[in-house]
Amino acid sequence: MGRIRVAVVYGGRSSEHGISVVSAGSVLAALDPAKYEVVPVGITPAGGWVLTDGDSARMKIDGRSVPSVGAGTAVALTPDPTAKGLVAVEPGAGVRALETVDVVFPVLHGRFGEDGTIQGLFEMAGVPYVGSGVFASAAAMDKEFTKKLLLGAGLDVGSFVVVRRSSPVSVADVAHLGLPVFVKPARAGSSVGITKVTSWDDLADALALAFDHDDKALIEAAVVGAEVECGVLEDASGQPEASVPAEIRMTGSHDWYDFDAKYLDDAVEFDVPAQLPPDVIELVRADACRAFTALDCAGLARVDFFVTPDGRPVVNEVNTMPGFTPISLFPQMWAASGVSYPELVDRLIASALRRGAR
Repeated sequence: MGRIRVAVVYGGRSSEHGISVVSAGSVLAALDPAKYEVVPVGITPAGGWVLTDGDSARMKIDGRSVPSVGAGTAVALTPDPTAKGLVAVEPGAGVRALETVDVVFPVLHGRFGEDGTIQGLFEMAGVPYVGSGVFASAAAMDKEFTKKLLLGAGLDVGSFVVVRRSSPVSVADVAHLGLPVFVKPARAGSSVGITKVTSWDDLADALALAFDHDDKALIEAAVVGAEVECGVLEDASGQPEASVPAEIRMTGSHDWYDFDAKYLDDAVEFDVPAQLPPDVIELVRADACRAFTALDCAGLARVDFFVTPDGRPVVNEVNTMPGFTPISLFPQMWAASGVSYPELVDRLIASALRRGAR
């Protein structure tokens, strides 16, 4: 059999563009060239699709600067399911067929990549792809509906209030949440646009920042407890399997896990696996699988929790395309569970091919 042709799609129009590029660099470096023929496709911040050289050495954070997708041959994924391929669009040369694609690995975070939109394009094109489908991607991206589905499945979530730009709220509407609260865009990730509010006088500014990224925001009550994450993968039969969980501990001047703490500053330490009692670890792993099923996820997810002092897991978020950077916890948790980074990528591609076009 010939090599599997994998289109690794990365970058994108969201505020998480740079982190997507870093994640994709790690994925590209892990793909075995004897097994895979890689077609690296970058999406510029403006939304242009370009064929790139896929040089993972240049897809890294440099100091406090994150990489970005630049120029390249313009390409597009045709929605024609009989073609199942990419076409190149070159000035003066018209449109020409470029590659037939066996599977797409969308290493995309945030809007237009993790929210069901590009998944719909893959389904129109009839191409298998890694990760969750349209519904699960959209539901997990929208924190309002994530929490509602989790509550419906009997899982614990923290108290929250949904605010829409068109329907402002007063402090009286949210005072029952207590202080501090976290104000965040409903459909963003990597802690972009989030503010920790310790005084109600700062609520309006926090909402304004969240509305820079979305027309809908969540105001969430702070949950006291350890910040814990757990990875989920489908096994060969399509059932969810949980990794060992990890615990995040803040160091230095940061008092919560914001963007700078995650990616730019040496401000966190990780316990992989988490130093929790065995019975609590099993609760976290079981709830991670329950959350995966509640949202109808596929392929992979990372489920984020707060574990209260009495050992109760409270689900915070579900990420259908978690970070794949060298410091990301998803690959670290699976490595601690006996699945190396290259094996992890292999499993995800095999899962997508097994599922086939949706």
